[in-house]
Amino acid sequence: MAFISIRGVEHYYEWITADATGGPSGKPVMVFLHGWAGSARYWESTARAIAKDFDCLLYDMRGFGRSPLPKNPPESSYELETYAHDLAELLAALNLSRVYLNAHSTGASIATLFLNLYPEKVEKAILTCSGIFEYEEKAFTTFHKFGGYVVKFRPPWLAAIPFVDRLFMARFLHRSLPTEVSLAFLKDFLMADEEAAIGTMVTAVSKKAAEEMPQEFARLSVPTLLVAGEFDQIIPAIMGKQAASLSDKVEFVIIPNTSHFPMLEDATTYLQRIRDFLPVAA
Repeated sequence: MAFISIRGVEHYYEWITADATGGPSGKPVMVFLHGWAGSARYWESTARAIAKDFDCLLYDMRGFGRSPLPKNPPESSYELETYAHDLAELLAALNLSRVYLNAHSTGASIATLFLNLYPEKVEKAILTCSGIFEYEEKAFTTFHKFGGYVVKFRPPWLAAIPFVDRLFMARFLHRSLPTEVSLAFLKDFLMADEEAAIGTMVTAVSKKAAEEMPQEFARLSVPTLLVAGEFDQIIPAIMGKQAASLSDKVEFVIIPNTSHFPMLEDATTYLQRIRDFLPVAA
């Protein structure tokens, strides 16, 4: 396991490559960003599938997965920009000047900000399950309140209850995943730091995000592919289509019969779509 200190937090990262040494081989680098309360684990199968042509860098964002906050964490906000700057520092620490990005859900919102803050650092980007939404004060307040309760009630024994992983993942999927995959998602959720989980939930689904993300999509200058799941209940495909329409730099595709994790629900189609977009056969 490898860790690197980024602004006072030890960040877990790993390389998935075709090289026997397990380190970067000089191929183009693709960096993967996970979504809210997740970890880089769910990107591993995608990374392995394209490792023939890309050195794949996976990492867990501050407060999530294997990057827990220290007992006395440095002063930090949980604005999405904070996570975008974390990524910039990670790339600098690893001497990566220019990369490809593949980011999912909340990670895709962070990546969108990164693309506009550091466009010179990215060749192309893939945003999986991302979009724009309208602000509704009552709905957002209710969401934050309920979400806060869910985050605060996360006893470790939940993972031991039979089939609870399937119940946990049901809203995110159109096609079921193997038990070990769903259980890993549940364990990541149980591991997430409470402060980080609530903080990013509030900033990702907020009046500010609703007002600013359309502007961020409109400003994109990096070639970008936006991939939506046809039956995504978390970020409906129409939200992705609306976001993509704001910039001629964004291509938009829908993966049929999938929901919020199209890269896992239909890996074959997902990989073909990103191969069509990328400059080399992956």
